[in-house]
Amino acid sequence: MAIRFDDIGNRLKAFRLGSGLSADEIANRLGISRTALYRFEKGELAKIETLEKLAELLSVSVPTLLGVGVEYVASAVSYFERMRQIEESCEHIIVLAGPISYLLASDAFDQALGDILRESIPDALPGRKRALDQVDEIIAVLRQRKDTYRRRQPGIVNLISAIEMEHFLQNGLVGRLGLPEKVRHERRALARAEAEHFVTLMQDEPIGVQIGIVPDTLPHASFQLFRQPDRQVLALSPFRLGEQPNIRVGVAMITSAPEALALHEKMAKDLWQRALKGAAAVRLMRSLLERP
Repeated sequence: MAIRFDDIGNRLKAFRLGSGLSADEIANRLGISRTALYRFEKGELAKIETLEKLAELLSVSVPTLLGVGVEYVASAVSYFERMRQIEESCEHIIVLAGPISYLLASDAFDQALGDILRESIPDALPGRKRALDQVDEIIAVLRQRKDTYRRRQPGIVNLISAIEMEHFLQNGLVGRLGLPEKVRHERRALARAEAEHFVTLMQDEPIGVQIGIVPDTLPHASFQLFRQPDRQVLALSPFRLGEQPNIRVGVAMITSAPEALALHEKMAKDLWQRALKGAAAVRLMRSLLERP
């Protein structure tokens, strides 16, 4: 597979954002100018010695930085930035990502998401300040993703688990358990409003949006398949938004390996065939919303 230097620059930017280091800090440690670093992020070829130093500084491997084989991403900030970069040129997306797909989520979900992510961070967590700072970074990247999606409007297929949606409605949009009952009541109302938003999408059937509700088992890990003009990309992620989110623990993987793409495409097709769509999906969602 040919190495794309613009992709190397994109990865470099994503991992820099996830590292918590500023461009000035990285440039100083490498002994280069900030301008030179930004040129690398725009895809200008860097010496292999510089790439090796960058990889070490950003705690990633050189193959990951080059995009050779599988790209491993241990930071939620870096992962969501990589999704933003990939979505800038994609034509079609298949999403399996819990009860809520962020790109299709409502503006009300966006407004509540920051609070939910912050409350998911334990009070006694070492490095809690950095974790809270990362929430703001994640929110900024997510909003850029949403703006890009709404501007470009690539086709999207969203697979939703009925079981996860049921749990989502029962627990509400919460970042952790043990919240006061008043807050839980408010968050359950937010979850119901978000489910109603998806019901409206299913009824209105906007161009390019297909939603299927899978009534039985779905994979626990989320994945997304992106089709770009010249290639396809698969992203597998432990990072989760919405109910009991995870933005701290796990390793995401991004790849264009043919076998991985073929296997996940087959799984997506099988899930789509089993999924309820249109009026049947709306009826199921309504039945979930009617439960006490």
